[in-house]
Amino acid sequence: MASNVTTAAETNLIKAAALKRAREIDFVKKFSDFNVAKLMEALGTTRKIVKNEGEEMYVYEITGTLQSGEVPEGEVIPLSEFAQTKTPVGAITLNKWRKATSAEAIMKSGYNTAVAETDAKAIKEVQKGIRSRFFTFLGSINNTTSVTGTGLQAVLAKAWAQLQVLFENDSIEAVHFINPLDIGDYLATASITVQNAFGMKYIEDFLGLGRVILTSQVTQGTIYSTAQDNLILYYLNMGGDVARAFALTTDETGLVGINSGEANNTRAQVESLIMSGLDLMVEYAAGVVVGTINP
Repeated sequence: MASNVTTAAETNLIKAAALKRAREIDFVKKFSDFNVAKLMEALGTTRKIVKNEGEEMYVYEITGTLQSGEVPEGEVIPLSEFAQTKTPVGAITLNKWRKATSAEAIMKSGYNTAVAETDAKAIKEVQKGIRSRFFTFLGSINNTTSVTGTGLQAVLAKAWAQLQVLFENDSIEAVHFINPLDIGDYLATASITVQNAFGMKYIEDFLGLGRVILTSQVTQGTIYSTAQDNLILYYLNMGGDVARAFALTTDETGLVGINSGEANNTRAQVESLIMSGLDLMVEYAAGVVVGTINP
């Protein structure tokens, strides 16, 4: 009977040649292409709901009409009827990544460079993908509220006003996602004294905007404003059954699990497994205000 065992080296195996360092490079890069702090800043504006294995998530809504309280003396008080509706939330897709490093690569560069540093880079790439997904989702929400204005300050003022109307019955803290280049355009036309005295903090305090997050992930000329907690991050528990089954430990976000340093003796390589499962939702789509800045 033919054997199904593949003996050739796996595609994308990290080999010794890929990790060699030229002698003339004698410094470590100071600026990385991704900083997890920016991801945490964005996710800090969301409402986080963890999903454990075997659980189902539903959205509950109470609907009904309160009858008039003006009831004449002695008459029957009419009943106010309310009902609860239950809508299931879709299942989370579990994303999985694997990385392998050969014994020769470890022998040539040492374990830290060959395994640990490449693990750290792989996790950064997963985290970067989560941040990109967050802003892609923000731009894909349907039935949002639109405002336009001339210049950043006018659009922010209109967005803030819309949020006060849309969330009139709730106490909210607004959050705004803005491209840094739009902030630069505003500061370029502001008076010198304003720039020196306040800068961006002045815009926040002056308009009472709430939280402002600067990111190039938002298209220049567009802003997104909503209430904190209106955006929902629904994610798989990286300390649950799946994590225990594969001996995963979490990254600093708690959204990504990794099992690093698993020896594959058959191939003489060290493998790393990364997993993450999350979904993004919005509770009140009309409560997301999309602003367009006219020149």
